[in-house]
Amino acid sequence: MLAFLLAFLLLGPIVRQITNFTEKPLFVIVRDNSGSVTEATDSVTRDAISRELRDLTESLEEKGYEVAFTDLEGKETAEPVFNARATDLHRALENVSNKYEGKKFGGVLLVSDGIYNTGISPLFANYKFPVHTLGIGDTTQRTDVAIRNVAFNKLAYQGNKFPIRVEVVLKGVDNQRLTVTLQHKGRTIDQQTRDTGNESFVSYDFQVLAEEQGIQKYDIAVNVVSGETNVRNNRTTIFVEVVEGKKKIAIVAPSPHPDIKALRTVIEQNANYELILEIPGVVKEPREEIAVQDVDLVIFHQSPDRQGRTRARYNEFMKNRNAAFFILGAQSDLALLAREDVPLEMEGVPRDYDEVTPVVNTSFSNFSVSAEANSVVTAYPPVSVPFGKFNFPLSARPLLYQQIGTVATDKPLLAVEERNGRKIAIMMGEGLWRWRLDEFEQTGRAEGFDELFGKLIQYLATSDDRRRFRSYPIKQEFSDVEPVVFESQVYDDIFEPVYGNTIDIEVTDDQGKVNRYTYVTSPGNIRYQIGGLREGVYRYRSQTEINGRKEEVRGQFAVVTQLIELQNLTADFDLLRKLAANTGGKFYTTNNFENLHADLTQKEATGVIRSEETYNALINLRLLFWVLLVLAGVEWFFRKYFGAY
Repeated sequence: MLAFLLAFLLLGPIVRQITNFTEKPLFVIVRDNSGSVTEATDSVTRDAISRELRDLTESLEEKGYEVAFTDLEGKETAEPVFNARATDLHRALENVSNKYEGKKFGGVLLVSDGIYNTGISPLFANYKFPVHTLGIGDTTQRTDVAIRNVAFNKLAYQGNKFPIRVEVVLKGVDNQRLTVTLQHKGRTIDQQTRDTGNESFVSYDFQVLAEEQGIQKYDIAVNVVSGETNVRNNRTTIFVEVVEGKKKIAIVAPSPHPDIKALRTVIEQNANYELILEIPGVVKEPREEIAVQDVDLVIFHQSPDRQGRTRARYNEFMKNRNAAFFILGAQSDLALLAREDVPLEMEGVPRDYDEVTPVVNTSFSNFSVSAEANSVVTAYPPVSVPFGKFNFPLSARPLLYQQIGTVATDKPLLAVEERNGRKIAIMMGEGLWRWRLDEFEQTGRAEGFDELFGKLIQYLATSDDRRRFRSYPIKQEFSDVEPVVFESQVYDDIFEPVYGNTIDIEVTDDQGKVNRYTYVTSPGNIRYQIGGLREGVYRYRSQTEINGRKEEVRGQFAVVTQLIELQNLTADFDLLRKLAANTGGKFYTTNNFENLHADLTQKEATGVIRSEETYNALINLRLLFWVLLVLAGVEWFFRKYFGAY
């Protein structure tokens, strides 16, 4: 018998087991751990709430519920740390839904002041469970003057003035004389006083001169009025990066042309560009002379021209080797252009012209053109291009090809090349204005044209970063509740990325205190996080060694304090009532804990019977081992007793 069983087990039989068990219904308690709760309630009140919730938990567990605690961020904790810098009640409830998906909910209790300051309103969402709400905090309207918002440009140009608008909200305040003060480096640079009358919202507009380069810190304050208890929202800080100046884009042409208007529209859409227009004897904007070395890109529209009107200015720019965009036309001196250091060769001087339409080169790699722009561009009307044999070097990259009638060719209509660090583009024909006008007539917009030439101008006007070591914070401004993240890149002689370099980062705060950090780059790990930095402007210096030579990068970044939780401390019980009503729950306050306890524990928990099916090898069952052992023992006993051995 034993031998038979052992032989049977060697065949590897499988046993299917079905186990039934009862899963308890889940009750989740979500506690609002935001700063507004800390400001509006004292520790005694919060401790009393914790005790009541512990009693409720014990009662629910006795009824057969599984109880889970979570805070706004989804961390499971019965005693949360009240340090959340923002409140997103909808996200907190969504976290519950996602985290416990598949569970049977007995309900959710949201313990909150009802104030949310980020995300969407929880009233606009549908939840899969009843949400009971427990209102905490103070619903009394407090006397408060708060800086609700500051509107400003994060980037300003040195020597220019930039606007700052300070928006002040008044609650429980009438007929006050409020003064808003603007300070820079501890010095008051502007101040405005206004009578509020019966207004609940007042704005103050400042014009500030950007004098120093770098990240500048500006402190803004509104005076405290009688009866205010929350004065921390009377002050705020902003950071503005002041840069040397805008990129200068020059257009040089022998005569006015509608192409110039079309390109001017594209250029002036970008606040980072300053347009310089020079048409000899017709217009010069601005009137003062601009040094050629200060120009980032020059657009030669039919320049150099056969009449020589733009020859002097053309020669200055060519000698300085500015980035250039040539647009050829009937006035262009093609013979002179062919002798210049530009990516275009021709056999003879063409006298005739072809009518061609554009086709976008989808393999162009210097920048991308959207599918929407691509489809629009291919429908543009024809432009006139010189008829003849033109040759572009192999290093030139066509952006647009010529299509003659319905025949697409490999002749470039618009091509770019970079040689010896200088970027050059050549457009073989004039009449760009027809493209923009045609697109506007067809679609009511000119987004395709503006995208195509906007990206081309941006590419040509941008100097390539040829440094072999780059290290920088991934953004210029960080919140004090997030880490400052640095990214470092190291390249070899042919500008391929290399790894394994030790990066030394030195961060200096505005008090002169220096902190040093070190890490080693690796594929997929070129970033480094620095936490715990307080508000202020920081200077950094990153260093590494490449082939025995020290490489260094310097720069600045800012850390700003997030005080959104202090903007409003008046509890919103009305929102909590509506949320409970919308989801089939009930609203309670700390004054009727007994009702909350009685209502939530009066219903017996109804679990869910679930089945779990498993397949196990018969030989793995422990019971079978003991059965075989007993059988072997019994067989041995009888054989021994009856003398079989």
